[in-house]
Amino acid sequence: MATVSKKRQTRRIRTATIGAGVRTASRPSALKITDMRTATIGGCTIIKIDTNQGIYGLGEVRDGASKTYALLLKHRLIGESPCHVDQVFRKIKQFGHHARQGGGVCAVEMALIDLAGKAYGIPAYQLVGGKFRDAIRVYCDTTSEKDGQAMGRRLKARIKQGFTFLKMDIGIGLLRDIPGTLSAPSGMLDTYTVMHPFTGIHITEKGIGLLCDYVEAVRSIIGDEIPLAADHFGHIGVEDCIRLARALDRFNLAWLEDMIPWQYTDQYVRLSNSCATPICTGEDIYLKEPFLKLFEAKAISVCHPDLATSGGIMETKKIGDLAQEHGVSMAMHMAAMPVATMASVHCAAATENFVALENHYVDVPWWNEVVTGLPNPIIQKGYIAVPEAPGLGIDLNPDVIKEHLNPDSGYFKPTPEWDTERSWDRLWS
Repeated sequence: MATVSKKRQTRRIRTATIGAGVRTASRPSALKITDMRTATIGGCTIIKIDTNQGIYGLGEVRDGASKTYALLLKHRLIGESPCHVDQVFRKIKQFGHHARQGGGVCAVEMALIDLAGKAYGIPAYQLVGGKFRDAIRVYCDTTSEKDGQAMGRRLKARIKQGFTFLKMDIGIGLLRDIPGTLSAPSGMLDTYTVMHPFTGIHITEKGIGLLCDYVEAVRSIIGDEIPLAADHFGHIGVEDCIRLARALDRFNLAWLEDMIPWQYTDQYVRLSNSCATPICTGEDIYLKEPFLKLFEAKAISVCHPDLATSGGIMETKKIGDLAQEHGVSMAMHMAAMPVATMASVHCAAATENFVALENHYVDVPWWNEVVTGLPNPIIQKGYIAVPEAPGLGIDLNPDVIKEHLNPDSGYFKPTPEWDTERSWDRLWS
């Protein structure tokens, strides 16, 4: 008996010694969600999910989306373990939808990943399979100039800042004040609520020629070597998109983005088959299934999910993997504060066929100071370094957020009104 007791004591000592070397950020098995609060800044809402162990997770509702999309999920989250990311996501994903309506579910998923990473002491990218790269290429979206030479000079300045991938807008907005370039039913040029196939807007040969002159002026300044994507063509039908795409083929553009609504798969097939320039869409699509329809139809060459719309980090990683299986590359749309930015960075790091991540805030200095734990500026020579700290690798800078809060937003005020709402959410009997 003495020998057995001695063996047990030795085993306990060894176990204690091994345990002493393990770094634990929390007790993950006992971690529970206790609260959700919000703060809206720059048109985006940052959410903060608290737990019973003092650690919290950060997520972000994308630009232009209501914080209500996140808060309505609060009572469905309280008491759940944030470490069971996929289980909780499957519970709440029915409350998202395409475009801005997916913002709440996506923000919660980001915060769950952030919390799980903090709980286990590992970076977010490790939770979705590890990383393929240490730095994420950023493409700099730049607002339009009426003159192609002026646009070229602005993009040249981006190159001098270190950016190696660019995007600009070229479309009927540049032609509105030029006679003989557009034909449209009365009043249709002044509305943006009618989908492209139904506007009756057509671009003339003169209009197409002027847009080609515009791109030629840009290329004459920035050169032909740097990738240059194009977006915001206007609400014109697929036939006019085909005419314009064929005319733009000679400029070696990286892609033509969202020329028509993403829902029209057959029209995307027509467009892709009509020209030699890669066709891109995806920023408004929620979940992987609609992307798969586009992939299987060979409708696009580049998918362009916005992580704050598409379902969050894990779902967007799945979208990228599906794209790769079908020979499609993945760029990522992103117009967000640094919280969703860093969620996108971790996802991009973990996705092999990733190309470049969008950014709209290059000219907003305080954007870099919304969070701590990162270099300042966050984008260095056209890249964002992938953090190695747990979770998203960031924390908030309260002073900067409070300075730029939207007028109707508080700084993570209590939200008890969302604690007790109840509904029968199950989709089966």
